[in-house]
Amino acid sequence: MIPTTSISPTLVGAKLKCSTARLIVAACASLAGCLVGPDYHRPSLATPAAFKEAEGWAPAHPADAADRLDWWTVFNDPVLNDLESRVATSNQTLAAAEAAYRQARALVAEQRAALFPTVSLSASPGATTHGSGPTTQSYSLGLGGTWEPDLWGRIRRSIENAKAGAAQSAALMMNARLSAQLELAADYIQLRQIDEEERILAATVDAYRKALTVTQNKYAAGVAAKSDVLSARSQLESARANDTDLLRQRALVEHAIAVLVGLPPAGLTLAATSWTLTAPEIPAKLPSEMLQRRPDVAAAERAVAAANASIGVQMAAYYPSLSLTGQGGFSGGDLGSLLSASNTLWSIGASAAETVFDAGARHAAVRAAGANYDEAVANYRQTALSAFAQVEDNLVAQRLLAREQTERSAASEAADAAEVIERNQYQAGQVDYTAVVVAQSAALSARDALVQVKAARATAAVDLIVALGGGWKSPPL
Repeated sequence: MIPTTSISPTLVGAKLKCSTARLIVAACASLAGCLVGPDYHRPSLATPAAFKEAEGWAPAHPADAADRLDWWTVFNDPVLNDLESRVATSNQTLAAAEAAYRQARALVAEQRAALFPTVSLSASPGATTHGSGPTTQSYSLGLGGTWEPDLWGRIRRSIENAKAGAAQSAALMMNARLSAQLELAADYIQLRQIDEEERILAATVDAYRKALTVTQNKYAAGVAAKSDVLSARSQLESARANDTDLLRQRALVEHAIAVLVGLPPAGLTLAATSWTLTAPEIPAKLPSEMLQRRPDVAAAERAVAAANASIGVQMAAYYPSLSLTGQGGFSGGDLGSLLSASNTLWSIGASAAETVFDAGARHAAVRAAGANYDEAVANYRQTALSAFAQVEDNLVAQRLLAREQTERSAASEAADAAEVIERNQYQAGQVDYTAVVVAQSAALSARDALVQVKAARATAAVDLIVALGGGWKSPPL
């Protein structure tokens, strides 16, 4: 340890002390360039040249609508556009993520402040009494400072860690935003799917009601069995019950949408409308471009950078630390003459410390930091692999669902035609009512299946846009 020395400026050697202080500061400034620990290099990834399921798909170009942050506009739905615009300003999950980002940025400023000296100002009046003697007044005014030079880069590595953490927090904030937008779009598609199913079911209920009337008339005329009337009534009531259940499902989805846009369920009502959502064609990004567009991948990569900086922070503990202190001020018994030269005091000192024995604690901390880095690298690579898989899944879903929609549409048209034929044949007395029930059930199932595949295709389009990054672009590192 180097002891702190206090002297008066009138003493011999004051100039020598000042020169020594300047030398210490200059030496520390030259040593501050040393930076222990590994420099960061982004981990390598096994990036494919193209997507396996991108058959018939073209890479996107800047004019693509899905390349924008407001990616949902590709559906051309004003209600969806309005709801999505509210997410960024009113969703409370996003508000929490934004607050976490501001906290991370403040931590960067806090770490950076450690590079500079800490200066404090003190002032104190006092009084001293010795036995029955008179009371002696004393006053002091001082300015002090301490500085720990960043000899081995511990503080600078801490700043690197905080910066990477702030960038990770920003990416996580954008990932939370994308997730909320995705959830809202999926809920909205489900809401419109229910509206379309309700429209189909309402028409079906009306048709079943007419069929029941025809059956009752035929029974009254003695040309139909009582069982035909019961079958028609059972089919009608089952359709009504299904419609009631759809109303329940719609209410729950509407409540979920309200929460996503920051409103209580009572504060949002969405009018029912017919199906207008058409799945757009989403050009695929190249795999390497996609990785720069996904905030979750960027967040995982920034976690690696933060872990790498932590290694340097722990390695700096192997080396001695140096602390410089300095104080100056005035001390005297008369407040009026306190600031005179004769009352001036100052001191300057330095202290160095080095751990001699810690039972392997520093070595263990460095190994733990290295293991944390390896874990972050593995998580980064796994996140990238999952991202590739999500894109592949939704590319194949888009392609095959488009084919399935064509097939479901043809099946629905055929089932509708079969229903008309069976109903006409029953009215002509050529078939029994069982054939009508079977045809009506098949037609209703085919209509529902067509609506469901339309909704699945629209949802897959949303999932693909978000899997490609949703228009978000990673900032320069």
